[in-house]
Amino acid sequence: MTAQLPPSIRPAVRTLWDYHDLHHVLKPSDVGIGLGSHDLGVSTCTAQLYLAGTIPLIVFTGANAPTTLERFPRGEAVHYREHALSLGVPDEVILVEPEARNTGDNITLTRELLRSHGTEPKSLTLVSRPYQQRRAYATCRKLWPEVETVQCASLPLALDDYVAGIGDADRVVNMLVGDTQRIEVYAEKGFAIEQPMPDEVRDAFRQLVEAGYTSRLI
Repeated sequence: MTAQLPPSIRPAVRTLWDYHDLHHVLKPSDVGIGLGSHDLGVSTCTAQLYLAGTIPLIVFTGANAPTTLERFPRGEAVHYREHALSLGVPDEVILVEPEARNTGDNITLTRELLRSHGTEPKSLTLVSRPYQQRRAYATCRKLWPEVETVQCASLPLALDDYVAGIGDADRVVNMLVGDTQRIEVYAEKGFAIEQPMPDEVRDAFRQLVEAGYTSRLI
């Protein structure tokens, strides 16, 4: 594994990275939803938003994927909760949804969990990996249309810093390529709303596929 991007693909990776980051200016919202993944930074960001007063309630959602079983053996959401507690978030403001296995599940199961607690939020902050923002937003807008405001957040890391933190450049690039494909495929399947995709993003996606970054393609 290497924690540095090969110079030959870095411009294309940067193009996809910028496309998926929605650059939302965050405002206070009713609930923060930490979307499960291999990236513990999602929990860190969610905790920071709570401690800053941006969100009063947190839902961590996620079971396991093959890539997270070893790191989070008790489930992504459970480990996210434990990490947030270690950062000073009080237990009483955290709900755990431990069954979701994809982003659609994250949204629908979180909605059901909140309803079971008598909460019908009008505004949400989706907290994810930086390159999951656009897909998370499109999915939430499709599956939870009654929410008035959806904003996305991630740890504000530069691309190279994020890759170094994950410690595996190939994993990051493969995930970026997979998420880019899913923007259109999931909209076609009715799982998400449509999103614009500029030509330079399509070109960068094709370059990375041709370079062999295909392990996360559908």
